[in-house]
Amino acid sequence: MKDFTQLYLDIDSTTKTKQKVAALVAYFEKAQPADAAWALFFLTGQGVPRAVNTRLLREAIVEASGYPLWLVEESYDTVGDLAETVALLHPPTPARCSRPFHELIEGELLPLKPKSDEEKIAILRRLWSSMDHHERFVWNKCITGGFRVGVSRGLVARALASLTGLPPASISHRLMGSWQPTAEDFETLVSRDSGEADPGQPYPFYLASPLEKEPQELGERSDWLAEWKWDGIRAQLIKRQGKVMIWSRGEELITDRFPELSASIARLPDDLVLDGEIMGWRDDTPLPFLELQRRIGRKSVGKKLLQDVPVIFMAYDLMEQDGRDIRETTQESRRSQLEDIFAELPPDSRLRLSPLVTEPSWEALAELRQESRQRGVEGLMLKHRRAPYQSGRIRGHWWKWKIEPYTVDAVLTYAQKGHGRRAGLFSDYTFGVWDKGELVTFAKAYSGLTDKEMREVDRFIKANTLERFGPVRRVKPELVFELACENIQRSSRHKSGIAVRFPRISRQRPDKTPEQANQLDDIKRLLSEPGRDG
Repeated sequence: MKDFTQLYLDIDSTTKTKQKVAALVAYFEKAQPADAAWALFFLTGQGVPRAVNTRLLREAIVEASGYPLWLVEESYDTVGDLAETVALLHPPTPARCSRPFHELIEGELLPLKPKSDEEKIAILRRLWSSMDHHERFVWNKCITGGFRVGVSRGLVARALASLTGLPPASISHRLMGSWQPTAEDFETLVSRDSGEADPGQPYPFYLASPLEKEPQELGERSDWLAEWKWDGIRAQLIKRQGKVMIWSRGEELITDRFPELSASIARLPDDLVLDGEIMGWRDDTPLPFLELQRRIGRKSVGKKLLQDVPVIFMAYDLMEQDGRDIRETTQESRRSQLEDIFAELPPDSRLRLSPLVTEPSWEALAELRQESRQRGVEGLMLKHRRAPYQSGRIRGHWWKWKIEPYTVDAVLTYAQKGHGRRAGLFSDYTFGVWDKGELVTFAKAYSGLTDKEMREVDRFIKANTLERFGPVRRVKPELVFELACENIQRSSRHKSGIAVRFPRISRQRPDKTPEQANQLDDIKRLLSEPGRDG
């Protein structure tokens, strides 16, 4: 446990990529495979089923520390992280935990779930007393499922590649799919010869970068393929050895959630992998993403929802054909092969090929891009004809040229403290717009301010709190902010009658008084644009 804790502290103490990779390499070099497997599991964003709820953690630390519950709650409100709060409130202990990391997970954490509350509290107290402060903190992170530290999957892949001599792309590919945190699977992941590949294993996704310059700066228009940027669930469709699997970008197997795709997939040739988007689709038109959200997260889908929100798979790349990895071939070549495959599918197929946008000049393409919202898309994708299919967000070959977001001037009405590095600062905000002389909640936003701006807003909130509702504060409605969002749709679930997608703060508007913020009717008028109302 102490080695994994030290790795966490080393990663958390620096913002330098090289130092983080060096810390990872040093850990994996000396870690036993069983420990390394669980470390890799948590570092790549996975977690075990939660065995202890937050109420029980609070009760356990009340018993262990002797502090009253109200003080624990106040401390949590200040710290913003329950794992850290518990570690701070526990009485100091001289002990350091010498037990292997995998033994704690497999022997203590995984068996916790079926135990009684009394047994769980006793086990927690026993384990906490055997650890120092830092070990308790990291252990609590594993328990709560809030294990986030400043490394990406790509950095972990780089570290393992450095350790093994394998290409980072090979490690990234092996990390996809359904490997388990066992010594055997870890040794397979880092082996020079990993043996026969899992037929259900997806590839790492290639992610486009936002285009922040004029497209003319990319060079000749003829060097680039253009497509619409579809608004759905990024997914990989795999058909190998007669078996079909659909993986989400979040590495979740979602095949059973979209049963209507099965008949169309059966018509595909075997041993191929497609990259694309699952989209709500009716009458040859994309449905608003809010409709598709009704199906996200459901393990099974009823007949009514299947009828209300039918879906298609919109393919836009080919990564494997006839069992051969073709990611290193050019975009143009992969596109040609993709077109050949789709030419064999019937018109009623639920598999579609993303059409190319063929306007011959950047100017004509920019003009057509203005129709994005009417077409139910987010803008355009630009892909270089010679681009390989890469892993992660590597700039230069794929660009997303999105339309400008909607902007709304709204008033800060409520605030709550953040978590992690924002703990102790009011950084989670609720905003309102005017409706019949009253401010109604329009959106919540957590990003967009610099650290300096956030501290200034935090000071305002603390000096202008009108009411408290647990951790939430209602504040004097004086600050106006410009919010940006990707989409606006009607919603019966929200008091305002509308829902927005990806709201974030663009800037503060000190030049505007609260009375000059937008009216709800201003926003509803945007819904009358062609293609807006789903």
